Amino acid sequence: MIKTEQRPVALVTGASRGIGRAIAVRFAQQGFAVAVNHSGEHSAQAARDLAARLEGEYGVEAAAFQANVAEFDQAKDLVAAVLERFGRLDVLVNNAGVTKDGLLMRMKEQDFDSVLDVNLKGAFNCMRHAVKPMMKQRSGSIVNLSSIVGVRGNAGQVNYAASKAGIIGMTKAAAKELAPRNITVNAVAPGFIQTDMTADLLEGAGEEGLTSRIGLGRVGTPEDVAEAVCFLAGPAAGYITGQVLAVDGGVLL
Repeated sequence: MIKTEQRPVALVTGASRGIGRAIAVRFAQQGFAVAVNHSGEHSAQAARDLAARLEGEYGVEAAAFQANVAEFDQAKDLVAAVLERFGRLDVLVNNAGVTKDGLLMRMKEQDFDSVLDVNLKGAFNCMRHAVKPMMKQRSGSIVNLSSIVGVRGNAGQVNYAASKAGIIGMTKAAAKELAPRNITVNAVAPGFIQTDMTADLLEGAGEEGLTSRIGLGRVGTPEDVAEAVCFLAGPAAGYITGQVLAVDGGVLL
């Protein structure tokens, strides 16, 4: 739970595009200072452009920070840089993620390891370093991006499903540990969301065939997920922790 009279600060990992970008924009609209994390030079310009947009369009402080969250020390340096730039950290959103799909019998060990490293270990790394300033403040909110695949599994995504199921377990364990310090930890599990990462999946499934599996009859948008994340990170969700909120249009019903 956020408890501050100063302007709150949110760190969003993997924020240069897609869901992460939408989350960063929504926080800026709510008056947060926003730390826009990106993983490498290929995404550096997009991250800088987003930070400039947040400052120019919404009048908030924003800055881009490069770090591969799968690396423990880089995650540590990321949190330290955010604290140096903004002076505090109120919200951490672990959004950074990758997919390397393939059938179990053909999946390479490297493809399994790399997905777990970014999606699961990356979230651990960032939480590990972010909780110290939050505990000192005795307030904070962490929102981890899981997936409905982590709840029900999906053929061809053993690595991704394992990483997103792990996020759920890690979220619940961290919520129990951090509740006494007034820090909430929740997860959001998106369903079929229109992003660059899911473009091939959505195209292969076919619009009609896909929407027939969704109760609300449409594919979700990054903004749908951003609304849920910002709700869980905000004061209206101050008594909610250790929960998994599916943003899936009814797929899991």
